[in-house]
Amino acid sequence: MTREMPANPESRIPNPGSITFIGGGNMARSLIGAMIKGGTPASTIAVAEPNQAVREQLAADFGVSVFADGVEAVGNAELIMLSVKPQVMRKVCESLAPVIAGRRPLIVSIAAGLRSEQIDRWLGGGFPIVRCMPNTPALIGAGATGMNANPAVSETGRAQAASILAAAGKMVWVDDEDLIDTVTGISGSGPAYFFLMIEALEDAGVAQGMPRETARTLAIQTCLGAARMASEDPEPPARLRERVTSPNGTTQAALDALNNGGLRELVASAVAAATQRGRDMSRELD
Repeated sequence: MTREMPANPESRIPNPGSITFIGGGNMARSLIGAMIKGGTPASTIAVAEPNQAVREQLAADFGVSVFADGVEAVGNAELIMLSVKPQVMRKVCESLAPVIAGRRPLIVSIAAGLRSEQIDRWLGGGFPIVRCMPNTPALIGAGATGMNANPAVSETGRAQAASILAAAGKMVWVDDEDLIDTVTGISGSGPAYFFLMIEALEDAGVAQGMPRETARTLAIQTCLGAARMASEDPEPPARLRERVTSPNGTTQAALDALNNGGLRELVASAVAAATQRGRDMSRELD
């Protein structure tokens, strides 16, 4: 079961207190920017980032506090956002464990593959943890995020986590954590599928004699327009497809070619592969 929340809610983060990002990469930067734009005071945000140039840029752009070390950054943070690569998550959690063991702040992870149970164990146990899977369009405020909360997360904690992620796009709660790996397969990895589709349309246009720049413009705008229509029209995508498909017309000929080539089976296989890879990463990094 999932529950959708709108993009860019008007309400601010409930009782923001202090929020620490462990890792200051692109996703963290996009979330920080969205939070500040939505009214969260920069004084409530700290970032731990080992790269000095990245630290300095974050401080200059947003006015947040920056630290080279996560242990120094967490202070009395009420919410800790783990935005580091899955491969270093265990080391990061084990370094933070002694510092936060006594108060157990809300933990939000955006690392692919890693389960809440693993993160909780590496932190010492007993933590409220929200596991999220955002995607790269969050960088422009158009992200899609799936979220799952473990039983220790309160309603206030859920609201805090949701407000941060919804500030960068749409988010949905997923009740079964196993489905977060499916979220990875659909939306986490999904932007790459559409970039590939744009590439393929562009190359197909060039093969028909069209200048590459013209084909690229048409392909990008077509994907953008179709996505907007699907988002704004209450009809399901299948109905929208039927509307633009005349019997024995050009669109029908193209769709027949795609179906004969096994498009649906290929998409299902791609999502299954990405989902399984997320599960494999969990085992490999434990």
